[in-house]
Amino acid sequence: MRLSFVSAVLGFACVSLSLFAGGTDEREREEVRLVLWHQEQPPHRVERFNAVVDAFNAAQDRISVEVQVGGWDTAYQRVSAAAVAGQAPDLMFVIPDFALTVRELGIAAPVTDLVRELDDRHRFISAAKDPYYDDGEYWAVPLFGMEQVLWYRKDLFREAGITDHPATWEQLVAAAERIAANGERYGIAVPAGRNLASDQVVYSFMVTSGAESIFDRDCNVTFDTPETVRALALYRRLVALSPADATSYAWGEPQALFNSGEAVMAIEKGQYLGPFEGESGRPADDLGMVRIPLPTAGGREGTIYYSNGVMVLTDDPVKQRAANELIRFILSGDRYGSFLTAEPGLFLPTTVSGLESESFWDDPIVTTYRDYIEDMVAYSDYGELFGFTGGYICPAISAISQQNLLAQTVQQMIVADMTPEEAAAWGQAQMEAAVRDAR
Repeated sequence: MRLSFVSAVLGFACVSLSLFAGGTDEREREEVRLVLWHQEQPPHRVERFNAVVDAFNAAQDRISVEVQVGGWDTAYQRVSAAAVAGQAPDLMFVIPDFALTVRELGIAAPVTDLVRELDDRHRFISAAKDPYYDDGEYWAVPLFGMEQVLWYRKDLFREAGITDHPATWEQLVAAAERIAANGERYGIAVPAGRNLASDQVVYSFMVTSGAESIFDRDCNVTFDTPETVRALALYRRLVALSPADATSYAWGEPQALFNSGEAVMAIEKGQYLGPFEGESGRPADDLGMVRIPLPTAGGREGTIYYSNGVMVLTDDPVKQRAANELIRFILSGDRYGSFLTAEPGLFLPTTVSGLESESFWDDPIVTTYRDYIEDMVAYSDYGELFGFTGGYICPAISAISQQNLLAQTVQQMIVADMTPEEAAAWGQAQMEAAVRDAR
């Protein structure tokens, strides 16, 4: 049975939620108002998230949730200012390093009991929940995962006489050089701006190089290694095969170049699926996707993986219970599948039960690219995130990520013309300084 978005989400509005069971607080007989912040600004994501929250508001008469949308470029400053002013939201979407920053503000409530309850019911993927466990508590509930892959244009590969996709770094560079040789297209487009997009792409290559851990167990910086140098050397070659203004690129520019055919490869997450046919004018079969290529020797399979979760930022027990009800609502059944397809392919399930959601798999984009999405889900087992590797968390990673020091290291090679060895040493020194300042 196929479930449309309307039937999967709004159809649950008739469900009666049993709220605040056993509560005796006089306020629990009054309406509870919650404010939720998230940073997913594209209009179609905003619309879908709003629809899920509207369905929750309609399903009961005790809780009213207002959604407010910001941007990732201002999220750190925005929540810090709100905390100082005593105007923080009641819930907020986060990624792991951002969660550490929010915890430092003293406004986060642990959600350990809720995570364990939901884990028993829905079975969280380890890569999704583990980054939020610290000091004996869970600090966010995982909602969706994201990871990076290599996208390539099959039609333009055929045009260039390339018969197979790149599986190694050497094949990746060779394919990009072959495409660029006639001067009509760029072989690849990678970001090299001072931003999170550049952090993410260079880190995916660091993972495959075996440089995924930038801290040891004592949280000493271990960035300057031969494995890091090897990944930086590759990235410098890829930037040279990208357009000259790559030093200003974030997420949007490589995707636009890829869909227009000006660039034939890109490294990014699953948001490439939805707009490909409409923006490229090509059939879905011309979109190729494979895992991040590996060094010929001494590497490992892997990619960057982001668990996106929701934190509860109120110490009011009535509001906490109301927030828990909203989170349970989102993660339940086919409603969860509809939530994930706010951006099909980008938002991956964080639970085993989410992988069984008909509304997820019946989405037209997911149906078209099912093989790719199934491989991305399996690829989650190899996902890593800088500062959260090896089963331990180094809180100073938030200072490093806020300064985009991975991206800055790349810019030292491209703008300041450092060698990969010099750039790795520079990055090590900058990260050590950031850690000292954070302490």
